[in-house]
Amino acid sequence: MHQRTRAVAAGSATVAVFVLVQLGAVALAGPFQSAGYRAVENPSNPINSIAYVGAILVATAGMLAVIKFGVEWLLRGFVILSSGLISLYVFSVLAPPVSVSIGGVAVNPLAVGPAALLALALLLYPEWYVIDAAGVVMGAGAAGLFGISFGLLPAIVLLTVLAVYDAISVYGTEHMLTLADGVMDLKLPVVLVIPLTLSYSFLGDAPSTDGGSEAVEVDGGDETTDAASADRPDATERDVFFVGLGDAVMPAVLVASAAVFAPAEPLFQRFALSLPALTAMVGTVCGLVVLLWLVMKGRAHAGLPLLNGGAIGGYLLGALAAGIPLVRALGLGPYL
Repeated sequence: MHQRTRAVAAGSATVAVFVLVQLGAVALAGPFQSAGYRAVENPSNPINSIAYVGAILVATAGMLAVIKFGVEWLLRGFVILSSGLISLYVFSVLAPPVSVSIGGVAVNPLAVGPAALLALALLLYPEWYVIDAAGVVMGAGAAGLFGISFGLLPAIVLLTVLAVYDAISVYGTEHMLTLADGVMDLKLPVVLVIPLTLSYSFLGDAPSTDGGSEAVEVDGGDETTDAASADRPDATERDVFFVGLGDAVMPAVLVASAAVFAPAEPLFQRFALSLPALTAMVGTVCGLVVLLWLVMKGRAHAGLPLLNGGAIGGYLLGALAAGIPLVRALGLGPYL
């Protein structure tokens, strides 16, 4: 297959993974709400967004410290444990309600079992398809949890602030480049791995980001470049795309929030996908297509400005088309 055709196929696979995460977030939002998994008491409070951004800054500083002092095993253990925990949340609302008492504690083996297997697979055999499967489960679960915890205004504030932060951290301070370079060799589900060839093995490769970022990265065998790099060879010469999992999760938060909080009827009887949520998905995909086009052209770009911007713009267009006033669509009604 021609290399450019393979690059297009990989780009299409990237879009498919993003859509899976978004659809999964919408599908999980309702069950998460019913199970009482909402993380905050008042999801309409925009202070929640600022608190979450602060938590991201603290977590980023902690990860940079771990990398600086050469104790990456701490980060690997934390991410794998988090993967298992988020997967447990997901499987607990999907599995039939079976209860088994272990040491006096009631557990659902149909939820605990798959979550434990996923964490074990990440620990023992982090091939690219294991990483991607875990990423889709984690991404959908995290976006669903945040979607029910952030109302419309907090979600928009969150995406806007993170888009600005992403641009600053990639183009300004460049600390995200250091972070990505440090975590790439750990083979964790903090990235989605999209091969351009069926023979590609993430286990057999030892990628080094050379200034990678949480945005889309492109690997070329022994030399890895990314969407935030300056001068790169054409992406069609590469073997694999690396896409930050956060790039898939953050716009999906608004998709799930729109499905839960936007006053619009679901488009389908058994699936809570409203028009604003659908157009937020479309906007995200449009931003992703532009981002991938920039990567294939070898141009520098951070991911979240395009992705979050596309999600917000798509959501607002869909809300207006659904007859929701702009003030209400933005969640500003209580403050005006």
